[in-house]
Order: sequence, then structure tokens, then C-alpha cells
Amino acid sequence: MNALLGGLAALPGPLVATPAEFWIFGLTLLGVALFHNRTLTVALAGLATTVLYKLAFTGFAHGSGLEGLLAHARHESVILGNLMLLLLGFALLANQFERSNLPEMMPRVLPDDWKGGLALLGMVFVLSAFLDNIAAAIIGGVVARHVYHDKVSIGFLASIVAASNAGGAGSVIGDTTTTMMWISGVSPLAVLHAFIASVVAFAVFGLLGAWQQHRHFPIQAHIAADAPKVDPARAVIVGVILATLLAVNFAGNAWYPEHQDAAPWLGLGLWAAVLVTAVVRAPQWSVLPGAARGALFLVSLVATASLMPVERLPDASWPSAMGLGFLSAVFDNIPLTALALKQGGYDWGVLAFAVGFGGSMMWFGSSAGVALSGLFPQVRSVGAWLRHGWYVPVAYLAGFAAMISLAGWHPTPTRAEAPAGSEVHAPPPAVIDAAVQAAARAWWDMIDRLPR
Repeated sequence: MNALLGGLAALPGPLVATPAEFWIFGLTLLGVALFHNRTLTVALAGLATTVLYKLAFTGFAHGSGLEGLLAHARHESVILGNLMLLLLGFALLANQFERSNLPEMMPRVLPDDWKGGLALLGMVFVLSAFLDNIAAAIIGGVVARHVYHDKVSIGFLASIVAASNAGGAGSVIGDTTTTMMWISGVSPLAVLHAFIASVVAFAVFGLLGAWQQHRHFPIQAHIAADAPKVDPARAVIVGVILATLLAVNFAGNAWYPEHQDAAPWLGLGLWAAVLVTAVVRAPQWSVLPGAARGALFLVSLVATASLMPVERLPDASWPSAMGLGFLSAVFDNIPLTALALKQGGYDWGVLAFAVGFGGSMMWFGSSAGVALSGLFPQVRSVGAWLRHGWYVPVAYLAGFAAMISLAGWHPTPTRAEAPAGSEVHAPPPAVIDAAVQAAARAWWDMIDRLPR
């Protein structure tokens, strides 16, 4: 025992001083990497261990004991609820899209060589600038499964995730992190230069991913004579659901920026559209159990990350922002972005690309990757993801270097740093305002019924 204590005493001070929660989280991520067939079990075990440790020893940010745990759960309920609703809803959206037979028609518009794969990645990139990156990745994955006859390489799947994250990096409605910045008073123009990095990164992972997929299995350029016809009703349903997402995202940020944390608006809007359109053409509800496992996995990791005792990030600079990009590959980017907004002093375009695209370096590093793993379970291997998608980290570094070289580092203030009353937003229409207020009350009534 004395020898053991002596050995521990000889360890570097910062290593010994690292809070136990980080060791638990690190071991959880290691377990996810090693036991990719048991990822949900590992994630739930990590969350349970962290909760029990904090109950017994350190307490929570909002108090100690069960009271502190319930207060923390309430604080995180909107983020976790939104994530769960989106992942489940997008599984049904993917099912509707696939059953519309639109993917069967894609060979008519995609080139019939490696440029077809590049065009598909470009489509995902553009879609994610307007839609949630999960939706863009799901649509890209469904199309790839059809045009490549289920023979999609892991590297190309990594490229789809990278395209969905890169496209949303410069758009305040394209990614949760950039939306958080917009809500906090960051101008949409202040993140626009993230597209410099995204385009350069796309030139790297897009070309290499498309070439890799073409060697693995080339695109099928011709439509079979017996291919099913497009179901117009389901095609319209897909459009209605996507339009609803866009409308809810825009309305929330334009009219209710201060109430975005009141309820999981995007998830609720998605499910409202799914349920209403199901009256016309119902999706296959049987896809939900499988989707629930993937959703619960990511929610467990995000919940565990929210329990980490992180109170401050390194001082804002472009090197620290670049480091946060690598950290976001294993640590959820939502709490990282929240801490950065609280701290201030960042160039928000640089940070948006770093934490948005950085999650593409691991399959579980972003919600888009976890959602795609529901369609392609073979991606749930850290080793395979890094081995076949090695060019994604290279693309990150290339894009980051290009952005810093061309645009530089220019911090801009958030609403909290700006003078009071310097920003106002247009009032919403009365009918919409009444509906939103009613939905918010219903959400919090449900949360308040939970045991305390």
C-alpha cells in the first residue's frame, strides 16, 4: 500500500488533481471505442457511475443530493429533450423519404463516376446550411444506400457526416451551436466566414471520400426498368416536414430568441409535422425502437458531459479554438459552446467551424454521426472510422488554417457584452405568440409533474 501511495504521489500534480468525473468520462469514451457492439450499455454505465459519484461526494452545480440532481435534470431537460425528439423524428423522416422512392430517382441527376459521390456530398453540404445537420446527414445516407446498393464505405459515411457539419458551420440556422450563438446576440454575419474553412475542408474530404467510395463500389448510373415510381404524397410529406423544421428554427430565432430555452421547440415542431402528415401516409413506426437505442446512447453521453465540472475554457484565442475542435470530437459541443458564450472574447466564425466540424472526427462526436449509425451500424467502430476517414482530421486542419490565414481572428461581442438595449427583435404575430406560449406552458407543466 505504501508503495502504491508513493507511486501516486510521484505522478504530476495536474494529473492527480484531475476531477474524478473526467476519469469516469474518459473511461466511458474508451469503452465506447473498445466495445462498439455495447455502446449503449457503456454510455448508460458511465452516466450512472457519474451520477452516483456526484450524489455521494461532490454534489451538482445546482445543489447536492437528489434535490441537486433533479434541479440539474430540469436545467438540461430542453437540450436533452430536443435531442431525443429530433433523433427519433428524423428516423421517421428517413423512412418517409426512403418509401417515397425519391432515392431511386437520384441516379438520373447524379454523375455516373466519382463525381456522383462528390455531388451527393455537395448536396448534403448545401442542405445543412438551411436544415438541421442531422436531417441533411440522414437524407444523404438514405440516398447513398440506394445509389451504391448498400455498399457504402465507412470513409464515405464519415464524409457525409463531415459535409453535414461543414455546411452548417457558417449558418445560424444550420447547426445547434451556431443557433446558440445567434440566440446570444451574435450577428449571423459574424459566423459567415466559417464557410471559408468549410469549403476548403470540403475540397479535402469531399474529393478523397468520393474517390474512395468509387474504388469501393461505383455509383449505379442507371435506373432499373422495374424501379418503383415516386410516391407523390410521401414526397410532399418529406417537403412539409423539412419546411416545418425551417419555419420553427427561423421563427424561434427571429421572434423568440430569449425563449429558446423554454421548450424543445425544434423537436416538438418536427413531431407535430410527423404526426399530422401520418394521417395521409403513415411511416413505419417499427423503426422507432432501433432509433431509440441510438438516441439514448447520444443523450447519455451528452448528459454525462453536462455533469463535468467545467467552469471555464482556456483564454479565447485561435489556438485554443482549434483545440476545442479536437475536444468536440469526444466531448459534446453544446456545453462547450455555452461556456464559450458565457466567457466571451471569441471569433464566433472560427469557433463555429471548430466545434461544429470537429465532431466529425469521431462517429459519436456529433448528433449527425450517431443518427447515421442507425442506418449503418458498421460505423460504430472508432478504429474503422479513423482508419477509413483519416482525411477528415486533415480536412479540419486545412480548413482551419485557410480561415485564419484569409480572415484572421476578430472577436465580436455577444448580447451580454453589448450595451443594454442595443438589439431588439420584431414581435411575432398574435396567433403564433399565443400558440407558442401555450406549448411552453404544456412542456413545463409536464416537467413539473416529475418527482422531486
